[in-house]
Order: sequence, then structure tokens, then C-alpha cells
Amino acid sequence: MVLALSLRAPIIAPTTVIGDIQAGTGLSAAGAGLLIGIPVLLFAIATPLATRTIRRFGPETTVILCLIGVLAGTVLRSIGGAAVMLLGTAIIATAMALGNIVVPVIIRRDVPWRKAAAATGAYSATVNVGSMVALVSTPPLATLVGWRAAIAACGVVTAAGLAYWLLREWPRLHSPTANSPRISDGPGAAAATADPLTKHTRNRRIVAHLILTFCGQTAAFYGTTAWLPLLLSETRGLGPAASGATASLFQVAAIIGAFGVPLLAARTKMTMTIAVIAVFWVALPVGLLAAPEAFVLWSIIGGVAQGGGFTAVFAIVSQITQSNAEAASASARIQGVGYLAATVAPPLAGWLNTSTGGWTAPLLLVLGATFMFTINGLWAARLSERRTNHAPNRVTQPM
Repeated sequence: MVLALSLRAPIIAPTTVIGDIQAGTGLSAAGAGLLIGIPVLLFAIATPLATRTIRRFGPETTVILCLIGVLAGTVLRSIGGAAVMLLGTAIIATAMALGNIVVPVIIRRDVPWRKAAAATGAYSATVNVGSMVALVSTPPLATLVGWRAAIAACGVVTAAGLAYWLLREWPRLHSPTANSPRISDGPGAAAATADPLTKHTRNRRIVAHLILTFCGQTAAFYGTTAWLPLLLSETRGLGPAASGATASLFQVAAIIGAFGVPLLAARTKMTMTIAVIAVFWVALPVGLLAAPEAFVLWSIIGGVAQGGGFTAVFAIVSQITQSNAEAASASARIQGVGYLAATVAPPLAGWLNTSTGGWTAPLLLVLGATFMFTINGLWAARLSERRTNHAPNRVTQPM
């Protein structure tokens, strides 16, 4: 959760003062779009780097490298012009990719599998809390101290997180075994490292379905995030402040979904949990098409779905994987392909809006993404239930 506070806020903060940034650096409209597009693309491209880093240095050192990169990029982009700002953003996103992959590894290793959903939900909720704080605090802070200091302020939280992890890991880093990464899971783990997913045909099928589930999740999320304010402005006549406030409900409600999934999963099967999330996801585009006057309700329902969907996907990863290497490999595959889908959805939705002159086609695109989430998520959940019912107890590693 300490790490999660720095895994989205630094890339969210500049979007709230983008006009000031353009005026202060001469950044073009296309460049401003890159401030949003670069992170998502690098989340996908940098996943192999994250996997190799975890295997080479271990999860804890990877966390420290992630926070160092986020802090360095945050400071760098606040002191230069347009090119330096884009470079700093790229450094931040690459570092965040390490964090995206290492969190499921740590949860799988240190949390009993029955509590994996709760741990994943707490992580996901904290990511959204960090984003929400950045959204709320950056504009007024920019008014007081200027936009450069405002977007650099995220570095305070990152620096505190880095200090915490360094203090936590200091004894290990100075021990005689400091060069031995803590990614081993005991006997047999080495054999699984080369290609762990080939050990279990069912796991390969589950991960394949989770890849498509996460593609639907990210496409629906980023497609909605990019265009919901403009959609509400054009279809409901809302002003910029009102449309932005309504769209922010989509982000804030994710906290409900992140905490709600573990509670639901503890009382029912994962297939039922995925089914409930899917109903909420589908309700967003269907509601905006059929009853657009209830846009506040659909924004909240969709927000609950996007927070719950992320939590459910990676809770399943933690439950089915039998080693840290397998968890890293599965997480990297899922996120690598999923974030590529996220880079395609917003421009495709924008093109559909321009081509058709309306919002029906973009909403149908989001609907298609939610169907992808639904079908593959239910398959993955069903297969994971069979897998965990017949799997031996996981080998865990002491802290």
C-alpha cells in the first residue's frame, strides 16, 4: 500500500494542470496527449524488463528501484522544458511498470491465498486513493506555488515510501546473502523459472483467459476515462466543472469495488464475484445508451466495476501461481497485452466519435470490451476454482 500511493498519482497530477504546462513549456497538443499516452504504452512495453529485474534482483530490490525511478522522473520533469518533461514521464512510467508486476509477486509469496483478494483489493484501492488525492490537490497547489512545484509535490510521498522500504530492507541489503534475490520458493522452483507456465496446462488456459479479461478491463476503463467528460458535456449539456466532477465519480467509486470484491469473494465463488462485476461493467455503456439522464448512477456503477475488475484479475493470479517466477511471468503477460489494448481504445473511440458524429459507436466499443471481460473472466474464474480445489498447499517463504 505504501508503494501503491506512488504508482499512479505522479502521472495523474500533470493532467489537472495541462494548460499551465503547455503555456510554460510550449508543449503542443500532441505532446500533451503523450503525457497521458506514454505511461500506458510503457506499462506494456516495459513488462519484460520488470520480469527480468525481479528474477535478477528479487522483489524487494525491484520495489526500491521502482520508487527511485518514480522519484527521479518526478523531479526531472518539473525542472525542464517540453522534451525533459516527456523524458521524465517516460522514466516514471518505466519505473511504475516494475511496481505493477512486482506487487502480485509479493502478494502471492507473503499472503495466504484465501486472503489474496483482500490484499489485492487494499493495493488497488490505495492506487485509486493516490490518484484521487493528486486530482484534488494539484490544481489549488499550482495556484499557490506554481505548476512545477505542484507536480513535483508527488515526489514527497514517493520519497517517504522509498525511505520506508530502504529502512525495511536495510538489514537484508547488508547481510552476507544480500546478493541472493528472495524469489526462490523452495525445492522445484528453479525448474519452474525457465518457463513456469508450461508446467500446468490449466494454468496456461487460465492466464490466456485472464489476458483477454484484462484487455476488456483496460479498454473499457481507458476508453471511458478519456471521453466521459466530453460525452457528458455534449450529450447532457454539462459545463466543464460539472462534467469533470461527474467523471471523477467513475474514479472514486473504484475504491468501493476494490474493497467490495474481497468481501464478496470470501462469501461466494469467484465465478459469482466476476459475474457481479460483469453486470456492473455492462450496465455502464448500456445505461448511457438507454437512460443517459441517469449518468451519475452509471458513472458510479462503472467505477465500482473497474475497481473490482482489476482486483479480481490479480487475485486469481495470486491464487493459481505456485512460485514467484510463475506469478511474475503471468502478471507480465496479462499486463503487457492488456495495456496495449488500453493504448488502442481511447484513440479508436475518438475516431468512432468523429466518424459517426455521435457517441453511440464509442459506447458500443466500450460495451464490446465489457463483454470480453465478462466471457473470459467467467472462464478464468471457473478454471481457477478447479485448479485451487485440486492443488497442493502453496510453498511460502518467510519474511
